[in-house]
Amino acid sequence: MRRIEKKTWPEYFQDILEGKKNFDLRLNDFDCEVGDILIFKEYDPEKKEYTGREVEKEIGYVLKTKGNDFWNKEDVDKYGYIVMGLK
Repeated sequence: MRRIEKKTWPEYFQDILEGKKNFDLRLNDFDCEVGDILIFKEYDPEKKEYTGREVEKEIGYVLKTKGNDFWNKEDVDKYGYIVMGLK
């Protein structure tokens, strides 16, 4: 089990803290797996500093999209992606 720290902007941090945001979309530039702990560290982009608030969440599911051919590049470029949280 890893403990992974990630910078998170205030509006997203607050939604995670309140339980409204139960997913996270990140660039796949780090290793993680189910059971790892994400430590969300609130970061103020205007002040360019951390606020000191943190919240920890366990990873329950990992979906990596590189290499999947669900959609063609033209449609992805036109529409982008949507991520939906589940209750």
